[in-house]
Amino acid sequence: MQLSVPSLAERAPQMTGAELAASLVPPRQFADATLDNYRPDPDYPSQAEAVTAVRTFVASWTRGAGGRGGLFSRRKAPETKPGLYLDGGFGVGKTHLLAALWKLAPGRKYFGTFIEYTALVGALGYAQSLKLLTGASLLAIDEFELDDPGDTMIMSRLLGALTATGTRIAATSNTPPNALGEGRFAASDFVREIQGLSDRFEILRIDGLDYRRREIEGHAVTFDEAGYEAAVGAASAAGTVTADEFDALLQHLGTVHPSRYVKLVDDLDAIGLHGVHVLTDQADALRLVALVDRLYDAQVTVYSTGTPLDMVFGDEMLAGGYRKKYLRAVSRLIALTSTPAATSPATSA
Repeated sequence: MQLSVPSLAERAPQMTGAELAASLVPPRQFADATLDNYRPDPDYPSQAEAVTAVRTFVASWTRGAGGRGGLFSRRKAPETKPGLYLDGGFGVGKTHLLAALWKLAPGRKYFGTFIEYTALVGALGYAQSLKLLTGASLLAIDEFELDDPGDTMIMSRLLGALTATGTRIAATSNTPPNALGEGRFAASDFVREIQGLSDRFEILRIDGLDYRRREIEGHAVTFDEAGYEAAVGAASAAGTVTADEFDALLQHLGTVHPSRYVKLVDDLDAIGLHGVHVLTDQADALRLVALVDRLYDAQVTVYSTGTPLDMVFGDEMLAGGYRKKYLRAVSRLIALTSTPAATSPATSA
């Protein structure tokens, strides 16, 4: 296989703490997200109820703008808690709602995934991160995760310090369809882990089907050799594309801190992955998940050969403690490999 396109493994991005902070904005596919263009599924009333709840949360900024204590005014009616937590399955529009809320928040504000915030703390240290974020009107946290106790404790401490100074918190988390309590396991975990903050959060359950699977059937698209070369070649003629052997890229990801993956995929329109196979190493799988999140945020098309990318996480991994991460990645990989750009240049296998 001869493709005259650069390799993603050749990139070695560096990011300062200031650059990490500057990157804490909604992904570009949500640049136009508003409460008005969120489309609730009529079969799931909780989606429309979530829109109303977000509007109420935003309106409380106006109500609290004048008096001492601002957002934490003790006026009894109407009372809006300073935290909002959206719990639900994959692809029900939680990130859309979070991005729309972020746009409506006044002043300085931040939007990032749980991993991005913990990466910020890792890069700057706790004290400097707190100093940077203090004074923000809103901290929007997408995909709040509870699988790392250390990271969860750091975030709990950080959120406690920020809410004490007036910052409001809005968070989302994905709940697998088969989770304990019909999807409410994530919410109960959240309030337990955040402990002292639990009474500050309004918790909303959003039911529904994954919108990506509503529009896309089957597996992630994969190509035969000829189709892959044609697809990557055509994409490289139209934009910025990289192509890598799957194993070589996995090895390279181990040399780049996940906080810098956002810059690793910066300016890319598409990537090619040759020789995809089922993963057996948990560290490789988690790095791939982190990369997929950044690819999805940047809406980078993925072309691949070998095992369909939605099948790279084996049954043992899907049954383990990182199941939520892997299912989210599967949902996103189906979307990234099933776009018109990914399927039109050549015949898929």
